[in-house]
Amino acid sequence: MTETIINLDTVNPIEFFGVNNSKFDILKKKFPLLKILSRGTQIKLSGAPEQIEQAKEKIDLIIQYMERNGHLSENYFEQILGGDDAEVIDNFVDKNPNEVLVFGPNGKTVRARTANQKRMVSAIDKNDIVFAIGPAGTGKTYTAVALAVRALKNKIVKKIILTRPAVEAGESLGFLPGDLKEKIDPYLRPLYDALDDMIPADKLGYYMSTRTIEIAPLAYMRGRTLDNAFIILDESQNANDLQIKMFLTRIGSNAKAIITGDPTQVDLPRNQRSGLEKAVRILNNIEGIAHIELDEEDVVRHKLVKAIIKAYEKEKENEPDGSYHR
Repeated sequence: MTETIINLDTVNPIEFFGVNNSKFDILKKKFPLLKILSRGTQIKLSGAPEQIEQAKEKIDLIIQYMERNGHLSENYFEQILGGDDAEVIDNFVDKNPNEVLVFGPNGKTVRARTANQKRMVSAIDKNDIVFAIGPAGTGKTYTAVALAVRALKNKIVKKIILTRPAVEAGESLGFLPGDLKEKIDPYLRPLYDALDDMIPADKLGYYMSTRTIEIAPLAYMRGRTLDNAFIILDESQNANDLQIKMFLTRIGSNAKAIITGDPTQVDLPRNQRSGLEKAVRILNNIEGIAHIELDEEDVVRHKLVKAIIKAYEKEKENEPDGSYHR
């Protein structure tokens, strides 16, 4: 008789064992010739070597699935234990794991869905700064946040910093209720929404409380040096020239940054110019900085969004100065 110990350090042991050890009981019934004990985050297997090896292979597959998906139902737990290895790998283990950026709560997978989103993934792997420019609904922000979460989970960076210019898009901050944070949070809501899709609520709360993930207005970046971080400047078309320069010069060692923007949706006052166009132009040929253009073919929202973008582009072409009226 031999013994082996399997550690569950990388998954939630409560999720593995199930409510009232329901999944653990399924495991023991599957291998009746083994003595299987649990203690904390460990499973101890005792019995014949070939039986232990079979059980270990199944448990490893379950751990692999849970590392990627978080949650595992009793039904899936039982199917993984009962299927042959080829069937399990085909049905439960992603055959192209490199295409998945993040495994979110409840088994949700986040991946680049269009050609230009995939170009964003490739660009940030090869460069430290990426400009992702395109209209609404093309997945710029969502893909950028997924890349940041991937980098954090893979320990490429130690923190994520998400920032936006707090520009009044037709509303006045002074008339909104609440303190400064409550006034600004609505402008940062899309960043929170993306994170909610990718990180379980309890872990996200922990990351926010420890400032492993920080969401803040662009003005809060002044004077900082951002090392070992993945930084995203979202809605950069609403930052002026000095603000974008300030942001870009915050980047420290072992840091990556994505700057997203839509030049057709500038909400700055009439007497201010967006700094995005200038930044894209003067930084175009610098090694380590990549530029990705997204278009209506990358729209992943409602099908009408693509038609709306095309209609506005057509109207823009008809304007004498090639720009939109405010």
